[in-house]
Amino acid sequence: MAWGNGAYVLHKMIERHMPNYKVKGYNPFLTLMPMVLPFAVSVRGADLIHTVPDYGVFFYSKKIPTVVTIHHYMCDGKMDPYSSVFQKIHYRTDLKWFIRKSISLSAALTAVSAYSASHIKKELNLHQNIQVIYNGINEDIFVPPKSRRKYDPVRVLFCGNLTRRKGAHWLPSIAENLKKGVVIRYTEGLRRSHFRFGGENIMSLGKIPFENMPEIYQQHDILIAPTVREGFGLPIAEAMSCGLPVVATNCSAVPELIDDGKGGYLCPVGDVNAFANKINLLADSPALRYEMGEYNRAKVEKMFTLDRMVREYQDLFQEVLG
Repeated sequence: MAWGNGAYVLHKMIERHMPNYKVKGYNPFLTLMPMVLPFAVSVRGADLIHTVPDYGVFFYSKKIPTVVTIHHYMCDGKMDPYSSVFQKIHYRTDLKWFIRKSISLSAALTAVSAYSASHIKKELNLHQNIQVIYNGINEDIFVPPKSRRKYDPVRVLFCGNLTRRKGAHWLPSIAENLKKGVVIRYTEGLRRSHFRFGGENIMSLGKIPFENMPEIYQQHDILIAPTVREGFGLPIAEAMSCGLPVVATNCSAVPELIDDGKGGYLCPVGDVNAFANKINLLADSPALRYEMGEYNRAKVEKMFTLDRMVREYQDLFQEVLG
């Protein structure tokens, strides 16, 4: 799969915890000429191929069963307001065909959330069974801080690629509506972006290596996720595991992670005032932040652990190979 996204990070986690599982990544720019992908990434010697539907068809082999995992589906036209002209054309033409073909050739089909499974079934009129295997977080690494921050300012973290799909373009407007003593700090994600924000209460942390992310979460009080669509929401789950409350968009798979009013707050898409109001509410109450963070940590331990995810993929792979 292409590097530079949450799916790649996730599959590298599986690689570290599953014997004989090897991730072969490639430069995402190669997808501009997808016919070269089989030459750039060899599947020779594999007993099973695990890939994503976007370009999985280019790694298909009649002799090797393929398991396809759906992380998101972008070809329904609803992402047009947040996409470039090139992306719109790509989503509705070749990419949609690649996805449909990859799925039709798969020996087994999984999705990282119930939303992702039901969404792609509806959009492509699929009748295949889709097993939901939630993404997992290494809860032994992504842990709450030993002691809670007790000083100003209240730090709000945005984590992910700086794209319109992630709602990054709304961050300055949200920051303008925050009360004094509340700041937004953002990472710059894995991919290049033209978005750069600066101001009295908004600042960049730069590009943060994945291994340093637990410490970053621990240095903050709230996670903000104004995303337009999430197939799962890996940074949200990581922040939950670190005991942070989350203010996020009420869309796609996000409600499967965040229980509104218990682990944080869900806001309408693009509602800058709603995001600012909920962040201000949490900023005023350290006790509420702690309570919601504890709730989120418990939910991760129950539903989104790394061991559970690896075990479910292992069982599926053994079933397919059997």
